[in-house]
Amino acid sequence: MKNPIGFLFSKEETDTHLPNRELLSYATGLAGQNISYSFISNRLTYFYENHAVSQKRAHAVGKIMTATYAWDAVNDILIGAVVDKRPHKPYQKMRPYLLYLPPVIGALGAMMFLNLGSNDIFKLVYLAVCYCLWDLFYSFQDVGLWGLMALASPHSHERSRVAQWISIGAGAGSTVGSAFPFLWDILENRAGMPESRIFTLFAFLFGLGGELISMRAASFRERVRSPHHTEEKLRDYIAVLRHNPTLIFISLARLSQGFSPKINQTYFFQSEYRNASSDLLKGGTAEVLYGIVSGIPGAAALPFANRIIDALGGMKRLLVISQITAIVTRLLAFGAGSIPAIRYNTPAGFLIMCGFLAVCNLPGALMDIAHRSLTGDSIDEVELKTGIRSEGVSFSVQNFVSKMTHGVSTYIQNFFLYRVLKYVAYDDENYIAMQGETFYKWQYPLFMLGPIVGAVLYLLFISFVKDDKARRAEVERQLRERRELDGSGCDTAPVSPHSGGEIFQG
Repeated sequence: MKNPIGFLFSKEETDTHLPNRELLSYATGLAGQNISYSFISNRLTYFYENHAVSQKRAHAVGKIMTATYAWDAVNDILIGAVVDKRPHKPYQKMRPYLLYLPPVIGALGAMMFLNLGSNDIFKLVYLAVCYCLWDLFYSFQDVGLWGLMALASPHSHERSRVAQWISIGAGAGSTVGSAFPFLWDILENRAGMPESRIFTLFAFLFGLGGELISMRAASFRERVRSPHHTEEKLRDYIAVLRHNPTLIFISLARLSQGFSPKINQTYFFQSEYRNASSDLLKGGTAEVLYGIVSGIPGAAALPFANRIIDALGGMKRLLVISQITAIVTRLLAFGAGSIPAIRYNTPAGFLIMCGFLAVCNLPGALMDIAHRSLTGDSIDEVELKTGIRSEGVSFSVQNFVSKMTHGVSTYIQNFFLYRVLKYVAYDDENYIAMQGETFYKWQYPLFMLGPIVGAVLYLLFISFVKDDKARRAEVERQLRERRELDGSGCDTAPVSPHSGGEIFQG
């Protein structure tokens, strides 16, 4: 009987078709990284605010986490430039960061969830130091993982295929990470395990374990050789960004979404659903079900992403449609959830809310593929203009924007949580149920309508991005001719006529 999933492990390869076996390893590596990152980035602030430090210092945690993003502003772009400038073996520009750094990153992530001592100042300093070290090594790994996509093939349609695979992997990792609230409910309510111990346990299972899984990406081979220009200085690799308007406007569009007035969804679900009569709608379980139900259409669309994007008219068209859909569906969901008979925190209202957000997430789930594909194509354009291959600094900008967006979002969420909603971090385990009227009155409008502000800003910036298929083909043609004439430049790794078409470096 033929193996029904054998195609995943196919070694078949041609000059324009990458082997599925390697793509699966690459996607698995992204899954592992996202398991680790989703847990640490989404749970660290909550852990420190409610378990690591006392009530009087809880407000300082959000400020410290916001301040650490200034460290990102200093190191991310520099790290990308270092990756581009650093001498490396042919077709191994990114491999060292994918093979050697994950265990260090995972260990630092787990260490941040160790509740050491009773002195608040020590804990806050410990958090800041560990986080900055974690972020430094993580930035190198992140540049390596995403920069590898642009080196996967000299053909834009194959890079789009790679972007589709790794988006599936990254999404799968985030899904595993999002299961934590469900496991949290089980261990706390049925096994009687304290919250702080649950967080520490999963810091090792998800934080460290995910990073170890991410090492699988190191087995993916680069197909485009990135030259080393000894005459250029580090600043030259940063200055090359000015030749990439596509990357600049995508970055501004993504950053603008962080300015949405909203609150962290954990606070929303823990408060509105913690005391629900149905076990399926208890706080953490409701949050997991919300993620699953609202995310199913988007997840199901990922394997067909490139077909859907082509049908919609291209990458840019997909990005525009995604934001218009988000605006419309959130308005409809808010209106439906405000009707007493189907209020959002009732079983029927919960399903209706999830249904609207499922429609919202259908095109939204494909946005990362479009961002990465357009960025990969823009790197070819920059190489044609400048002769410099800029995977490192280009994808470090994407990472920088992700972290800055998260930083801005964290600051705004912290502001609305404490200043607008008047949230109080009680020492009591039932602190969520002890909030005031203002908290319960405004948290749903912020949760549902706040992201609309970011969607409008995103549309403003993304309108400047160009998506010209004919231009991409011309750039690829000119680069191919240049590489054929200059053997020392960005030549493409040839396909061997032997050994089943595997890449060789002769």
